[in-house]
Amino acid sequence: MIPFLDLKNINQQYREELVTACTRVIDSGWYIDGKELESFEKNFAEYCGTQFAIGVSNGLDALILTLRAWKELGKLKDGDEVIVPSNTYIASILAITANNLTPVLVEPNISTYNIDPIKIKEAITAKTKVILPVHLYGQLAEIPEIMQIAKQHNLLVLEDSAQSHGAQIQGKKAGNWGDASGFSFYPGKNLGALGDAGAVTTNDAELATMLKALRNYGSHEKYKNLVPGVNSRLDEIQAAMLDVKLKYLDEEIQHRRYIASLYLNGIKNPLIQLPLNGINAESYEQHVWHLFVIRTNQREALQQYLLNHGVQTLIHYPIPPHKQQAYKEWNNLNYPISEQIHDEVLSLPICPTQKLEDTLKVIELCNAFTLKGGV
Repeated sequence: MIPFLDLKNINQQYREELVTACTRVIDSGWYIDGKELESFEKNFAEYCGTQFAIGVSNGLDALILTLRAWKELGKLKDGDEVIVPSNTYIASILAITANNLTPVLVEPNISTYNIDPIKIKEAITAKTKVILPVHLYGQLAEIPEIMQIAKQHNLLVLEDSAQSHGAQIQGKKAGNWGDASGFSFYPGKNLGALGDAGAVTTNDAELATMLKALRNYGSHEKYKNLVPGVNSRLDEIQAAMLDVKLKYLDEEIQHRRYIASLYLNGIKNPLIQLPLNGINAESYEQHVWHLFVIRTNQREALQQYLLNHGVQTLIHYPIPPHKQQAYKEWNNLNYPISEQIHDEVLSLPICPTQKLEDTLKVIELCNAFTLKGGV
């Protein structure tokens, strides 16, 4: 079986360093808010090009706490509108509703799957306060244009960079474009912990100070709680694991790009729509290929055919947010582009340890697939 993502094999490469880091934490006797967290926050901020990185428990909390911090700082209030892609993973929207803010769903560009700046402009109202672009599948949204729109309308920008660690435009990386950015280090991410973990990056010192308090019960000073916070701390062991793996992130991204280039150049089946980012010099660094997502109106047949031939694929994501039971009040809304995407997408294996022969087998199988289910 060619796995979609072989986490055991990925982490096995760094086992000795990971065990050493874990042992160092165990032997230190200090397991929360210590030197390992401080080191990782410093290194990840430097990697992203930001002044601050604030570790939290997971990627969802990174988004929730940033919006909450802006409320505490008087920049947002209940009912304010947040523009967000209609085809994102539900976490982007959960963060908005968790803060009693109003999500405004905006359709993506069918070519990139990222939010359409033209439609952002059309969605802005007097209540709009935030744009929350998602760099979906590892490809940066049209963030320079989005930042210009935000500037024109005096809006905050919160990047959802959960899938885009290391992606960049003109040398400026994900997490360093908006007023803040939320990252996930879920084990399957390009930079994955060995458990749940997340972070916020920002260049705003006031926001960073508020986030550090909010993640720790709202405490700026021990036993003094200025705001109602939560317990959402990135623990020392996960910080140590991430610090080890951060050193190899760019190398792993390069292997993902290599696999993607083989897929883009090798898959010729007219039944399969390839990602339209391409591999030209201008867009090369914009995409870190967290996922390699194809589209086909024969998805179920293709997925079963690949599985029958020993290739694991996944669907990111089968149900759009507005069709989820959690937001049943939206179930009758119509977002045709998002619905088409969610009905047709299929993610092929793309792993930083994936062997050439496995990639070539996936290409061969994709090209052999027919309306009758392949050969």
